Amino acid sequence: MASQVSQILAAPHNAISSNMENRPKADFHPGIWGDVFLNYPHKDIDTTTELRYEELKEEVRKMLLAPIDNSNQKLPLIDAIQRLGVSYHFEKEIEDELETIYRDNNDIENDLYTTALRFRLLREHGFYVSCEVFNKFKDEEGNFKPSVTSDVRGLLELYEASYMRVHEEDILDEAISFTTTHLTLAAASLHYPLSEQVAHALKQSIRRGLPRVEARHYISIYQDLEFQNKALLEFAKIDFNLVQLLHRKELSEICRWWKDLDFTRKLPFARDRVVEGYFWIMGVYFEPQYSLGRKMLTKVIAMASIVDDTYDSYATYDELIPYTDAIERWDIKCMDQLPDYMKISYKALLDVYEEMEQLLVEHGRQYRVEYARKAMIRLAQAYLLEAKWTHLNYKPTFEEFRANALPTSGYAMLAITAFVGMGDVITPETFEWAASDPKIIKASTIICRFMDDVAEHKFNHRREDDCSAIECYMEQYCVSAEEAYAEFNKHIESSWKDMNQEFLKPTEMPVPVLNRSLNLARVMDVLYREGDGYTHVGKAAKGGITSLLIDPIPL
Repeated sequence: MASQVSQILAAPHNAISSNMENRPKADFHPGIWGDVFLNYPHKDIDTTTELRYEELKEEVRKMLLAPIDNSNQKLPLIDAIQRLGVSYHFEKEIEDELETIYRDNNDIENDLYTTALRFRLLREHGFYVSCEVFNKFKDEEGNFKPSVTSDVRGLLELYEASYMRVHEEDILDEAISFTTTHLTLAAASLHYPLSEQVAHALKQSIRRGLPRVEARHYISIYQDLEFQNKALLEFAKIDFNLVQLLHRKELSEICRWWKDLDFTRKLPFARDRVVEGYFWIMGVYFEPQYSLGRKMLTKVIAMASIVDDTYDSYATYDELIPYTDAIERWDIKCMDQLPDYMKISYKALLDVYEEMEQLLVEHGRQYRVEYARKAMIRLAQAYLLEAKWTHLNYKPTFEEFRANALPTSGYAMLAITAFVGMGDVITPETFEWAASDPKIIKASTIICRFMDDVAEHKFNHRREDDCSAIECYMEQYCVSAEEAYAEFNKHIESSWKDMNQEFLKPTEMPVPVLNRSLNLARVMDVLYREGDGYTHVGKAAKGGITSLLIDPIPL
């Protein structure tokens, strides 16, 4: 049987015929933002605010560096700086302070809140702290002590800390389940702002949330906390608005580029999601120093979306063979062999990468674009194999589907392309490492693909002729949809543990490199938890885009 399948899949292309009736039917809803982002607000901050901003930055830095008797007292400040979205200004200071806290190792007498906060912050920064620090909160039978359940702040921090777990940490697996149960029970009797903190955490853990979205939410909570730091809060608000202005400016440029391409009229079968694409990439890196990378990567994700829809939602199989060949050869002369509508996206695709090269020449980094191009070619090749299966009405085994599904998620391509617009931390070795299928990129790819598969199946976001990993699994293993979801979720959770493991020192690559894969996984957790929030723009995308790109924070 296996060899027969191989023969079918290896059949010469011209033996497989297509006609216009085989053209898939696309039914994507139109873009929802219109021209909202074509212009950006020219409201740069006034000189007084700018001076205040610089003063506040130095004040926060001094607080971070101030000597204290017990190093653990710095933990809430570091946590607040991170959660308010301004830690990118103080990376070295935070790292040095955490190094001191790690070396001091004074965790013996800490309460649950401090123990869990220390554990989470150190793990987030790659310091290995044993999960056995939580054994003191268990009784002789190995259960969490009943007294713990009344400490809601401690429970909440233990819940967040548990998301830093790696493999073989049973106590943290238990802690997630235990804290989820007790926080859910406590939620109804809590008062604001703790009630809101608990409700939000149960929906979105810190580890899996998008830092910029989480910062916007936390600012609104932090201003109502009794232990707020007023200088830090004011600094975070101004910083948020400043970065928002930069993002608006970038998105305005991208929207003009998109409007000039006129894809909504020329390629009406494709998704018009350039704003959602920018939101996705803002999730990958929001910091000002990544402005060039953000603009380049948004254009790439926009083109990948068009290419995906060409394979998946419009082209016939016979058209896809020369289209893939043209992408493999990456030569403008190949346009002659394509139908007119394909010429439009093919030329735009080549133009995006050519523009990238021109932008990087000045710094001698144009070599990076070749790696990005190869990654896009691999993506097109994987799309073609899926199209071939659909065309032949061939039902792959789950293992076959998975082997090809991981490349078609696009996450390896996005991770590699994300490095193109970064600084000196990226070297040719970074790209060689990324191309070798390292564990962290593989983990983010599994999270992406499996969340997508579950979302599409569960929320019925799939065309009937599409091949589905869930269907493959159900058929092959004779299980229900719910059992398939549970199995896929096991793989997702295992991949998050792999991801956490890869951040523990010594790391294979510098942390800014690893952060791209972590953030790509976070985008999936935010956008795909309740269906495909990119294609069928949902609450998470609409709310995130509105709060990050439209509404400034009142000062």
